[in-house]
Parts: sequence; C-alpha cells; structure tokens
Amino acid sequence: MAALFNSNKNESSKTKGVETLLGEPKKAIMKLAIPMIIAMSAHTVYNLVDALWVSGFGKGFFTSSEVSDIGIEALAAVGFAMPFFMMLISISVGIGVGTGSAISRRIGAEDKKGADNVAIHSIIITLIVALVFSAILFLSADRLFVIIGAEKSASMAISYGRIIFGGTIFLFFTNIAFAILRSEGDARRAMYAMMIGAVTNIVLDPIFIFTFGFGVSGAAYATVLAMAITSFILVYWLFFRKDTYVSFKFNKFKFNKDILKDIFKVGLPASVQQLSMSITMIVIIIIINIASEGENFVAVYNTGWRVVMIAILPLLGMATAVVSVAGAAFGARAYDKLNTAYMYAAKSGFIIEIMLAIIIFLLAPFISIIFTSRPEDFFIRDDLTLFLQISCFFYPGAAFGISSSAMFQGTGKGIYALIATLLRTIVFTIALALVSTFILKAGVVGIWWSIVISNLAGSSISFIWGKIYIRNLKLKATTSQ
Repeated sequence: MAALFNSNKNESSKTKGVETLLGEPKKAIMKLAIPMIIAMSAHTVYNLVDALWVSGFGKGFFTSSEVSDIGIEALAAVGFAMPFFMMLISISVGIGVGTGSAISRRIGAEDKKGADNVAIHSIIITLIVALVFSAILFLSADRLFVIIGAEKSASMAISYGRIIFGGTIFLFFTNIAFAILRSEGDARRAMYAMMIGAVTNIVLDPIFIFTFGFGVSGAAYATVLAMAITSFILVYWLFFRKDTYVSFKFNKFKFNKDILKDIFKVGLPASVQQLSMSITMIVIIIIINIASEGENFVAVYNTGWRVVMIAILPLLGMATAVVSVAGAAFGARAYDKLNTAYMYAAKSGFIIEIMLAIIIFLLAPFISIIFTSRPEDFFIRDDLTLFLQISCFFYPGAAFGISSSAMFQGTGKGIYALIATLLRTIVFTIALALVSTFILKAGVVGIWWSIVISNLAGSSISFIWGKIYIRNLKLKATTSQ
C-alpha cells in the first residue's frame, strides 16, 4: 500500500502513461484495459455483496441485536433510490468521458497547456453540477419517492436517498478524476483507487448496517464514506503529489467556451447514452409484465441481466481504453494507429466474448441454481436458464458495437456514439420487443430473442459506420497533403 503514496516526481514517472498512450496501439489497449476490467469486476462484486448485506445476510456474525431496517423492504428502498443514483452516475460518467476524450486528443496533438486547461475546467464544472444536483435531490427526496410509488418503504428510501444525495460531490469528483487518469494512460492508479473504494465499501457495509445498527441507512453511510476516502486519495495524487501529466493552476483560471463545448459535445451524449439504457430496461420490464401477466419473468430478466453485465465487463474495460487511445491517435492525426486500436479492441473482445458465451451457455443451469437458492424461487430456474442461454448469442457481436461507440467518443464524435446506442436500445430493442409481444404473440421468449437480434443489428451498423468514418478520415488526410 505504501507504494501507492510514495512520491516519485522524476520525469519518466510523469510521462510513462503518456508514452504508453502514444506508443504501439495494441499494447496500449491491453495496458489500459486490463486494470479497468479488474477494477470494474471489484465494483460488480461490491454491488452483489451490498445487496446481500441489505437483505439481512450475515447479521448474526456482526451483531446479536435486531436491526429492523433490513430485509425485503430495505431492498425495495434501495431499489426506489437506485434510478436517481444511476442518473447521477450517468451524468458524472458522461462528463468524465467528455473530459477524457478532450484531454487525450490534446495529448496526441502535443498540447499540454490545452490538456491542463481541460482538466481544470472539468474539475470546476464537476463541483458546480454536483452541488446543484445534490441540493435539488436532497431537498425533494420525500416528494420524489412518494411520486414513484414508495409506500411501506418510503421512510427508509428517503433516509437512504438523502445520505446518498448528500455525497454526490464525492461521486462526481471520483468519476472525473478516474477519467483524467485514464486519459493520460494512467489506468493502473485509476484501478487502485476504484478497488480501494469497492473494498472499503464491502468492509464498512456490515459495520454500519449491523454493528452500529443503522440498517439500510448504514449502507448509504458506508457508500458515501468509501467514496470520500477514494476522493481524498485522488485529491492527493492530482493536487499534492503532482506527478500526473496534467497539472492544475486554478489561480489563472478563466472559463473558455470552446473547452466547455469540447467537453460537453462528447459528455452530454455519453450521459444520454447511459440514461437511454436505463429507460430501455424500464420499458422492457413493462412489456414483460404485459406479455407474462406476472412479475416472475421480471425477476428472470433482472437476475439474468446481472449475469449479462458481468459477461460484458471485458468489453466495458476495453471501451475505456479505446476512448483514450483513439483520442490520442486522433489528436496526432495518426489514423492508421486509430484504426489499429479500434480493430484490435473489437477483435480481441469478439474472441473473449465467444469463450465467455460458451462457458455461460454450458454453466447456465448451475448459475440459475446459485441465483435461486430459496425453495420459493426454484420454479423460475428453467426460465432463468433459458434466458441466460439465449442472451449468450449476442455477447460476441457486442464487441463491435461497444468498441465503435468508444472510438466515436474518443475522436470527439459523441453524437455518433449516441445515435448508435439509441438505434440499438430505444429503436431496435423496444420496437422488436413490441412486435414480438403484440403482433407475433411470441411471449417472453420472443422478448429474449428481440434483445439478442437488436443488439446484433445495432452493433453491426455501428461497426460499419465506424469503418466508414475512419476510412473518410484517411481519405481527407491524403487529399490535404
């Protein structure tokens, strides 16, 4: 651990990440992707464990007294708060993507002053936006949860939500700091910080929930405290240790509308992308309820989708690498390197996802048993197994769609990435699910296949669009010489 904090301010340590970013693109993709895959996996584990603590799992190990605010109603309370928490994550991640893309492009263009200016702008923007959203959500929490239908769990949802909303500034800052580190090729430290946050949260959860007796509010306190600790580490690295490529000089800061435009032309579409996926899930759940006339298949979908998200973690990790490497190559006008990085990420992801698809397809019955351990859940095992096996068919194709969106974001074409995502989610997925349900009368199995076909179609179109885009970049570069 001490190695994370020891200061080392020689020139090579300042530029090592940037050298990786500007070096051989295949090597850069893997060096940046692997740490992020590891960090994302840690956060996935945390999310699963967090749900277990809130449900009351393991309370006998930490306290002998009864804690009332845990169990089914506590899980419901967290569920009511989750859409707003996901909204905050979407906005902060979106600004982070815009920041990372803008910094990487300036690094490629050898414009350090410009990269520094983008980093400073992003920090100030983040603080302003975080404070605004924190105040709005905190003050209106009681009304918000009642409006979306919280009844028995309303008081717990309000308590949990207000604590989470109060920590918005830490959520925003950590996501922007992660983006800055990744943009200059320092994915390893971003990984360290993310893993420290996840592990801290896992450790603090049972202490606050059971030992202190805070119940579901304890889970919120643990989350905010873990984000705060991560933020302090990132503040030290960025502002005190000062061994990052970008540097921060706030005393001469002036808002630059061109930099703001550059951040938001990628950041806003990226935020909408994240929100569109959440909206699609909500609509699919509504259609499933209509098609099945019950909530059993909603449970199948929600549980199965967790496995899907775990399966595509390697693609999401590679996507963060593609944004940085593609941005640097675009800034340097090295379009061959841009194409190499793009194709390498897509092909590598394709191979990895084929292997994962085969493994998950074969292990689907055993995975279903793990997620349906209670006797009252046994009856959905076969349906969950079928969902898992059908969903395997789109994993490999997703590599091309996710890599394409990341490439567009890296090169500053955030609107292209948004259109590609909306085509796959809002247009194809919802439209096919509606056709399958109301015209073909195919039931929930038809919805599962609609999700697969929509993702494959959307990914194919995105990939073709990406190849045409890069080809046009090369043609323009050739004709301008």
